[in-house]
Amino acid sequence: MAATAAASIRERQTVALKRMLNFNVPHVKNSTGEPVWKVLIYDRFGQDIISPLLSVKELRDMGITLHLLLHSDRDPIPDVPAVYFVMPTEENIDRMCQDLRNQLYESYYLNFISAISRSKLEDIANAALAASAVTQVAKVFDQYLNFITLEDDMFVLCNQNKELVSYRAINRPDITDTEMETVMDTIVDSLFCFFVTLGAVPIIRCSRGTAAEMVAVKLDKKLRENLRDARNSLFTGDTLGAGQFSFQRPLLVLVDRNIDLATPLHHTWTYQALVHDVLDFHLNRVNLEESSGVENSPAGARPKRKNKKSYDLTPVDKFWQKHKGSPFPEVAESVQQELESYRAQEDEVKRLKSIMGLEGEDEGAISMLSDNTAKLTSAVSSLPELLEKKRLIDLHTNVATAVLEHIKARKLDVYFEYEEKIMSKTTLDKSLLDIISDPDAGTPEDKMRLFLIYYISAQQAPSEADLEQYKKALTDAGCNLNPLQYIKQWKAFAKMASAPASYGNTTAKPMGLLSRVMNTGSQFVMEGVKNLVLKQQNLPVTRILDNLMEMKSNPETDDYRYFDPKMLRGNDSSVPRNKNPFQEAIVFVVGGGNYIEYQNLVDYIKGKQGKHILYGCSELFNATQFIKQLSQLGQK
Repeated sequence: MAATAAASIRERQTVALKRMLNFNVPHVKNSTGEPVWKVLIYDRFGQDIISPLLSVKELRDMGITLHLLLHSDRDPIPDVPAVYFVMPTEENIDRMCQDLRNQLYESYYLNFISAISRSKLEDIANAALAASAVTQVAKVFDQYLNFITLEDDMFVLCNQNKELVSYRAINRPDITDTEMETVMDTIVDSLFCFFVTLGAVPIIRCSRGTAAEMVAVKLDKKLRENLRDARNSLFTGDTLGAGQFSFQRPLLVLVDRNIDLATPLHHTWTYQALVHDVLDFHLNRVNLEESSGVENSPAGARPKRKNKKSYDLTPVDKFWQKHKGSPFPEVAESVQQELESYRAQEDEVKRLKSIMGLEGEDEGAISMLSDNTAKLTSAVSSLPELLEKKRLIDLHTNVATAVLEHIKARKLDVYFEYEEKIMSKTTLDKSLLDIISDPDAGTPEDKMRLFLIYYISAQQAPSEADLEQYKKALTDAGCNLNPLQYIKQWKAFAKMASAPASYGNTTAKPMGLLSRVMNTGSQFVMEGVKNLVLKQQNLPVTRILDNLMEMKSNPETDDYRYFDPKMLRGNDSSVPRNKNPFQEAIVFVVGGGNYIEYQNLVDYIKGKQGKHILYGCSELFNATQFIKQLSQLGQK
């Protein structure tokens, strides 16, 4: 029972959404008969929560004929029930009241993503009275679903107004106390929803003196108040029975982004993290620009318009599930193998078809025929499977090719390997200045990322003279130096607080160039790209989790605060009462996370029998977005 990590958070949020779409009655799979047809009205927040979990087809199976944004122009559909799924904001509620007055739908099922306040509920009630639509408001529910699940074991708080809770927002030097309160409340509200959906009350650990500590204090208080209010507690009865955690509670580790600023800037080598780093990938959808040929157009002709294509990389995609954590060269090889096995199957179907077309009363042909009918039947029945396979192969061929173009154009393999060496304090084979001044190596941003990692990881900051030299080289390469301004202040401040994070002491081993893997038949021309194999090494976030989950004593985490919302008196101690290692843990990064850390945690837990981790973050950014925030912080 413990082995199933409760149902994954993805499953639990999906079940909750389906129940909501079913008018808040549990959704039964095998019931015959048509579903009740209805419309779904959501705001952008609702859309972001639903889209990674339910496809349009699944919505249709649930009886959703139309799904519309709340603030779009909607025509009245008087004989249809409407399910609303929105945030309880002023403007949303005004618009809902307007819908009631205009009598747009037959009945209204109002679902709020996050809990609605008493006064706003009264506004709706008054509007319903005024519109004499009280009988039509069938149900009003707080869904506590204010977070976005991206993987079975990964979630992020929000996508719409993420600048509200971004790294920059939390670390602005001029932030007022009230603004900070708002940021923290927003984060806590989402984490609270997360635990309600998970059906478990965690034990909370966090570092001291950071934004993570503020979140911990508020979350502890909020969980505690909810548990005290026995009549309305969200953690009793059916939810807890369903939570497979009932006999062991999960550990929530709240980490502050500032403990490790190198990883979010790091160039990466695994498939999912690379897609996020170099392509436009968010909420599990990747958008590619396909350039159509320019070569044959006459001189001076306008280049053809680029086609935009978007692909969903979902848990249903077996190839993605299997390879999203693999090093890139391995992915290229696997796509190639898949393609070959697909071609073999396709040829088999073609061969059978041509045999079936045999003329003449030839004895041999007839005996072959009966034998082959069976074969053809099985081949035809596997056609949908084949087509699906073909679709996935095409998808990954396109995505991997796009990634490969970036790797080659920007020498990302060189960056990755060099940064790994810096982060693991290995001797460097070529000077940093050479890479920064090499016009062929990477974009100005790549160079800036490399230098910041060097600067963050250095035991001693470079001397002023050296720094000037680096700055000149960076400026010549076209870099914006603002991020460095901020990192300088940050480092001076962090130095007072603690020693720099260490990143283990292993590095990627090059396996010789890729020539032997990529034989002539492959579509991936990987010449000159290093085949780097990763060795598992724990990043700071993973190391902290390991200490706290396994109850290891370590100076890094010994003074972490300990909260147990179930204890009657909140005692502020860093002394855990429970001395047993945890089976389930949630790592949540306040200030933003990335796929590199997520992958590192996934790899770490693979070696632990029967244990599960979830990774969450206040926002998910790639290095480009992170550099932009650092740059804004450095301008002041």
